[in-house]
Amino acid sequence: MANALRALAMDAVQAANSGHPGMPMGMAEIAVALWHRNLSHNPANPAWPNRDRFVLSNGHGSMLLYSLLHLTGYDLPMGELERFRKLRSKTPGHPEYGCAPGVETTTGPLGQGISNAVGMAIAEKLLAAEFNRPGHEIVDHRTYAFLGDGCMMEGVSHEACALAGTLGLGKLIAVYDDNGISIDSEKGNIKQWYTDDVRRRFESYGWQVIPNVDGHDIDAVDRALRKAKRETARPSLICARTIIGKGAPAKANTGGAHGAPLGEKEIAAAREAIGWKHAPFEIPDDVRQGWDAKDKGKRAERRWKRIYSAYEKANPELAQEFLRRVSGALPPGFSSVIDSLFKDVTAKAETIATRKASQNALEALVPALPELVGGSADLAGSNLTMVKATRPIGKEGGGNYLFYGVREFGMGAIMNGLALHGGFIPYGGTFLVFSDYMRNALRMAALMGIRTIYVFTHDSLGLGEDGPTHQPIEHASSLRLIPNLDVWRPCDAMETAVAWTTAIQRKNGPTALLLSRQNLPFEKRQDGVVDQIQKGGYVLADAPGAKAILLATGSEVQLALAAQKLLDFPVRVVSMPCTSVFDRQPQQYRDSVLTPGVRRIAIEAGVTDFWRKYVGLEGAVVGIDRFGESAPAPELFKHFGFTPENVVKVARSVVP
Repeated sequence: MANALRALAMDAVQAANSGHPGMPMGMAEIAVALWHRNLSHNPANPAWPNRDRFVLSNGHGSMLLYSLLHLTGYDLPMGELERFRKLRSKTPGHPEYGCAPGVETTTGPLGQGISNAVGMAIAEKLLAAEFNRPGHEIVDHRTYAFLGDGCMMEGVSHEACALAGTLGLGKLIAVYDDNGISIDSEKGNIKQWYTDDVRRRFESYGWQVIPNVDGHDIDAVDRALRKAKRETARPSLICARTIIGKGAPAKANTGGAHGAPLGEKEIAAAREAIGWKHAPFEIPDDVRQGWDAKDKGKRAERRWKRIYSAYEKANPELAQEFLRRVSGALPPGFSSVIDSLFKDVTAKAETIATRKASQNALEALVPALPELVGGSADLAGSNLTMVKATRPIGKEGGGNYLFYGVREFGMGAIMNGLALHGGFIPYGGTFLVFSDYMRNALRMAALMGIRTIYVFTHDSLGLGEDGPTHQPIEHASSLRLIPNLDVWRPCDAMETAVAWTTAIQRKNGPTALLLSRQNLPFEKRQDGVVDQIQKGGYVLADAPGAKAILLATGSEVQLALAAQKLLDFPVRVVSMPCTSVFDRQPQQYRDSVLTPGVRRIAIEAGVTDFWRKYVGLEGAVVGIDRFGESAPAPELFKHFGFTPENVVKVARSVVP
C-alpha cells in the first residue's frame, strides 16, 4: 500500500515534468498508518459534518493527498492523477480547496496549513461545547495535519501552535516529517540554518510531543497516533524520522528528490528497489482493495447518524440549529435584524468613529448570529471588536471571542481554518497598517472564496501622533488589488452597518472593513439609498448639470461634501465605500453614478495610483504618495492637503 503511493507520486510528477516526489515517497508509511488505520472519513460524502479533518500543510507533496483520495474511493479518477499539474485538472500543483473532493484547505504557502488545522480544531471544540449533550455527542472528531521542516521554519506556525497549546486543543494531532531536507540542502544538511529543538519548542507551547518515531514503520506510527488520540488535554506532535524520496536509489535523502522529477532512469531503478513491477499509473486489484475505504466510511457515517437521530429526538431545536450552522445558512428572520439595525442607525444619526459604528453594529449582530466568532490581535480596546454578548474562549471550550495575542498572521490563518471547518463566520481585528503581517492569509481566504471578515481600524493619517510606522498609506489600495477580497471603507455609521451586513451575507469570499479612529459625521440620505450603498458606490449629493464628480471614501467623503458647497460650479459627490462591489455592477448603473465624459476628482488619504482607473489622465487625485508624520490628526490632514479648500483648488484645475 505504501509503495502504491510512491509509484503514483513518481509517475505523476514524471508525466507532468514538474512536481515534488520526495515527500510523498518519504511519508508513504505514515499515510498508511493514518488513512488506513485511524482516519474517520467517508469518501462517498466528503462533507459529512463529523469527519476527521486532514490537512497537508507541506502542500508541495500534493501527490500524496491526491493518491490517497483516489485510492480510498473519492471521486477523483486515475485520469486526473495522470493530468497532474495540467490546465483545468482537479490535481493542481498544490492542493486547492473546492477543486478535488476531500481537499479541506488550500495549502502550499508553508506554515499556513498547520495554522488552518488549529482553526479547525478550535471550531470542533466550540461546536462540541455548544451542541453536545450527555450521551449525545454529535461533534466528536479530530484534526490531523502533516507538516515538514519548511512549515516549522515559517513564523506563522509558531504563532498558531503556541495558541493551540494555550487552548488545550486535545483533538489536534500533527505529524512532523523530519527528513532533514529543504531546497538549499543538496547534501541533506539543514543545520546551517535550522537547529531548533522541535521537541522542547512544542513542549514549551503545552503540546504532548511523541519523539523519535520511525516514519517508515507503520506499526510504530500507528502506536504514536493511538497515543496521541488518548491525550485529550493537549495537542500532540509526532516527530517522525523519514528519508525523503525513500526507494529512489540515487536521489533518496538528497535535495534532488524534493522538487523535480526523478527521471526515467531513476524511476526504473526505484521500481526495482521497492519491487514494484507495474506499469505507470497501474494499481493491482489487491492493493486497491486494501486501500478502499468506501464501506468503512459508510459504516462510520451510519453510526454517527444513529447518534444524531437520538440527539434529534431529545433535542429537536438544537438539532435543527446544528444543521443550519454546518450548512452555512443564516438564521430565519435575519433580514429583520438588518432592518432594525438600519433603522436604529438612522434614528440616532450619530457623529462617531466608524470603528465605534462597527462595534454598535456588532452589538446587534453577535446576539443574533451565534456563528460569529470574533477576535483581536491584542487590540480589542482599540478596534472595538468586543461587545456585551462577548464570551472569551479558553481551555474549557465554549465562547465566541478569541484573544489571539500579538499574532496577526496566525490570526488570519486560524480564521481561515474556522471558516473552512464550517459552523462559524470568523472576524478578527487589528490596525490596518498591520494587515501587512497577515496579507498571505488574506490572499488564501480570497483564493479559497471563504467567508472571513477583517476589522482593520486606524485607517489613515487620522491615527495621528503614532506616526508613519502606524499610519497606513498604501494599504487600502494594496488590499483592493487582491482578487475576490471586498474592501469596504465606510464614511459613516450607515455605510459601516451596510458593510457589516453585506460581509455576513457574502458566502463566496472574504471582506475587509477599513475603519476610522476619528469621529465622522452622519450623512443625511434620501430613502432607498441603503440599496445603493450595497452596490459599493452611489450618488450621495447631486447637482443639476454637474461639471465634475468628486469621488471619495471613508473620512474624505466629508471633504468632498464641504468642497461641493465652496465650488462656484455644480459638482456631484459620489461615495464609493467598496470599489470591487461597484465594479461588479452593470455598466448602466456605473455610468449613472460616474457619468461618462464628466471630469472626476478622487479623494482618499492614501496612494493615488489606484484611483486613476476611475478618474483617467484628465482627472485628478487628492491623495498622499509619501509616508506620514507624527502629529495630531487635524494638523496632518491640513499639512498634506486634505482640506475642502485644496479639493476646491484641484477641482478647478481639471474642469475646463
